[in-house]
Amino acid sequence: MNFNINEAIEVLERTPATLEYFFSGLSNGWLECNEGEGTWSAMEVIGHLVEGEKTNWIPRLEFILQEGGGEPFPPFDRFAHLHDIEEKLIEEKMLEFKTIRTQNIEKLKKLVEPDLHLELTGSHPEFGVVKVKELISTWVAHDLTHIAQIVRVMAKRYKDDVGPWKAYLGILKNKGIQ
Repeated sequence: MNFNINEAIEVLERTPATLEYFFSGLSNGWLECNEGEGTWSAMEVIGHLVEGEKTNWIPRLEFILQEGGGEPFPPFDRFAHLHDIEEKLIEEKMLEFKTIRTQNIEKLKKLVEPDLHLELTGSHPEFGVVKVKELISTWVAHDLTHIAQIVRVMAKRYKDDVGPWKAYLGILKNKGIQ
């Protein structure tokens, strides 16, 4: 197994700054493009990441630590952010994400004692028994998945403009999942 909580936190801490730097100064064309109907733009991905910080990672961790594996923890609505009708600038969304993520990392550090808690289990509403270290590992992989998604969506904005070089640009060939 490769899991190391300190290394996991390294990625979790960097995600907001990475995205903030990447989005800084970009036009709405980059932030609002998507891969077609039913896919997400960079702005929508940030909304999803914010929603996850509010209702997924730490609430599920707290549930496992408090309740154990008895009752399943509440399901996470992966699409809840799409119902948020409040218009925000990317800077506002990024500040919200950065603020909540910082708070959540502090909670993670306080809640989890690696020698005691990583193997504790909870009950996922779909997957059944899951471990604390699996939840944290998934949080990291989730961040990296959405960073890759954002880059892919933005690259595909120019898929019809690159001409014959498309043959060499693997990022333009596949449509990923949300």
